[in-house]
Amino acid sequence: MRKLILVLSVVMAAGVVTGPVSLQEPPPPPRLRDLAPTVPIAYDITSGWPQAFADDGYAWGGNSGVAIDNDDRIIVLQRGETQLPDPLPSGFQGWAGSIDINTLRATEYKVIQNVIYVVNGDGEVLEVWDQWDHLFQGGEGPGPHRVRISPYDPERRVWVIDETQHQFFVFSNDGSELLHTFGEKGVPGNDETHLDGPQDVAFTPDGRVFVADGFNNGRVMILDGDLNYITEFGGEKGSGRGRFDVVHSIAIGPDGRIFVADRNNRRVQVFNESTRSTWYHPNISPIGTWSGFDLPLDIIVNQYDVWVTDVGQDGAAIMKFDLNGNIQTIQQLPREGDGRYTEMHSFAVDSNGVLYGADNQQGRIQKLVPKSDADPTLLVKSAWVDESAVP
Repeated sequence: MRKLILVLSVVMAAGVVTGPVSLQEPPPPPRLRDLAPTVPIAYDITSGWPQAFADDGYAWGGNSGVAIDNDDRIIVLQRGETQLPDPLPSGFQGWAGSIDINTLRATEYKVIQNVIYVVNGDGEVLEVWDQWDHLFQGGEGPGPHRVRISPYDPERRVWVIDETQHQFFVFSNDGSELLHTFGEKGVPGNDETHLDGPQDVAFTPDGRVFVADGFNNGRVMILDGDLNYITEFGGEKGSGRGRFDVVHSIAIGPDGRIFVADRNNRRVQVFNESTRSTWYHPNISPIGTWSGFDLPLDIIVNQYDVWVTDVGQDGAAIMKFDLNGNIQTIQQLPREGDGRYTEMHSFAVDSNGVLYGADNQQGRIQKLVPKSDADPTLLVKSAWVDESAVP
């Protein structure tokens, strides 16, 4: 007993001398770029693709989105065009970044025109939907953010998400009709009919729409096929489990898993609708957190893999993970030369494995064709689709 009292006395004395232990923030997770091999891209970048179509004195603006309708019809979204300086500096090669204009930052050059355009596999311009430019005009902000097509939609309607005006639009496949508008132009909100900086949409086989809302709101909204509100998850902005700080991209994968690029928290979060977590949501559960990104931008989920574009101090990269979040490889996109990238803001792949990557800062989209001797494990596959639900 005397020995026990002595030990306790020593421990208490040590506590008096050293003071209470301070509670500290946990150390940051290891950076993913330090955990996996970095390799050159397994693609050749097609020079001069697509063909320029802007009027004299203009070039593409920030290319923020791309969607594949079919192998010979690629729909591209840009945040307006870039009005070029006069006189034009030497070294101009057809896009704003070639004369060091960052189309995301240099807003003084931005003109909201020719926002949606369509090209074929050869880069020839098939359509310019300039009749809808007025939808995106009049706001202060970066502009339209993403374009998507549901693989389960027999009409192949085109969804365009406008971050600045807090809306998304649904167009007929040929662009001749505006079929639906969700949100109120220029009016942010977080109720069942308003958005605040929406970023993306994703589609489930049963016809629901998951809306990444967004830059200012920290939630994912779920709508039915008629755009009626069902529920939402995420809540207020935050860094805790299941919270978001810029819901930048969203994708649906096998077994109903939901993948969210939680950009400013530098992570991807994974959810499902089968695990029960009553503390979070009656039907949605957070089941995985993949940390260590610089800034995750876009996601493609395959049957066995997840591909994420990331941008940071080392430049732009395409990262490959297994479905459990274990990083496999990192392909470093070129930072110099004609094929350089500042970021791959959106990417899509066609049925032949050709990759299209939109750069929101260089101000263009590029076509990446698999090299003849490419390692097949480095090639991005088409996004996962539940074939039983495809019309």
